[in-house]
Amino acid sequence: MPLPIQADLPPLCESQDGVVRIAGTRIPLERVVRAFCAGATPEQIAQDFDVLSLEVVYAVINYYLHHRQEVDAYLATADEEAAERKAISQERFDPTGVRARLLAKRDGA
Repeated sequence: MPLPIQADLPPLCESQDGVVRIAGTRIPLERVVRAFCAGATPEQIAQDFDVLSLEVVYAVINYYLHHRQEVDAYLATADEEAAERKAISQERFDPTGVRARLLAKRDGA
């Protein structure tokens, strides 16, 4: 019996907000990639994310290893966008003195 040799698509999808997620989950690609790059084994990642099978984790890591430049560029862009959103949020809602304001409000109420 001949062995079927075929390429499987990675279990990834892009959500409406532009975030690449593991198909069928809300887990973003970056969580698995960053865990792998930090030294976690596929088995550890599958344990940490109980909705991911070991097969899916290996498939995502395989995709990352074959498309490292593209994924790294995607992650860098996501980091930049997150930093921009944080700066805008901190500008609109100054976090300085939040604790003091909340305590004053509590004590005055």
